[in-house]
Amino acid sequence: MTLEGHADGTVGKALDVLEMIAERGGPVRFSELLEKSRYPKATLYRLLQTLTKQHMLRHDPENGAYSLGVRLVRLAHSAWAQSSLAPLARPYIDELSRETGETIHLAQLDRGQVLYVDKRNAVRAIEMFAQAGKVGPAYCTGVGKAMLAYLDEESLAEAMTAQSFYRHTPNTITSERGLRAELVGVRERGYALDREEHEPGIICCAVPILSRAGRVLGALSQTSSTNRTTVEQLDTLAGALKGVADKIARDAESWHFPERT
Repeated sequence: MTLEGHADGTVGKALDVLEMIAERGGPVRFSELLEKSRYPKATLYRLLQTLTKQHMLRHDPENGAYSLGVRLVRLAHSAWAQSSLAPLARPYIDELSRETGETIHLAQLDRGQVLYVDKRNAVRAIEMFAQAGKVGPAYCTGVGKAMLAYLDEESLAEAMTAQSFYRHTPNTITSERGLRAELVGVRERGYALDREEHEPGIICCAVPILSRAGRVLGALSQTSSTNRTTVEQLDTLAGALKGVADKIARDAESWHFPERT
């Protein structure tokens, strides 16, 4: 795990600690945190104590482990309702899922990475990485490429620095040059394809959700497996996906995502 250096004093350090615990996916002991932390023992202990007192963390006295607290659950729920596309997009992705019988993902960009904010499983569910609340790579996912392709150059350059270009499968793009070439094709087509680039056997077609001014609000994808369909067949779904994305964008702008001036 790598942590971004915060220049925000105690608040930044506390956020770093929360992210460390969140990324573990379960309770973690002080010694384990200290091993990964860039903070001195006394500083880390003080941060943990403060976060626990504020109910941002929970400390189990029996095993000495820390986990995320109930206050964070309340804050996360509020953030989901106020700052994500999920609440207003729900009826559209529900309908799309019923019509297609396939997995539908709704995502937004978070510091150059993909944050999955909602998901509808296929009639016959497929085991895959993407789940609501998870953060995934942008360079090798359909939704990620769909969003990256429509960023302005400054934002794209910043997002590129967040990509690991790790080779997940033989089809993964592993360089900025290769990704930029792929993004040109995405803009020309108006949609992105995941050709088993993140997970073997998993393919998808994804479209950006754009404001009237072309600002990236999020992305929508239909995902399947090579056992059920082909990339060529998914390719034909872009028009329908784009229609749904346009409806979400329209509602988003009137609700919570105004144009930049």
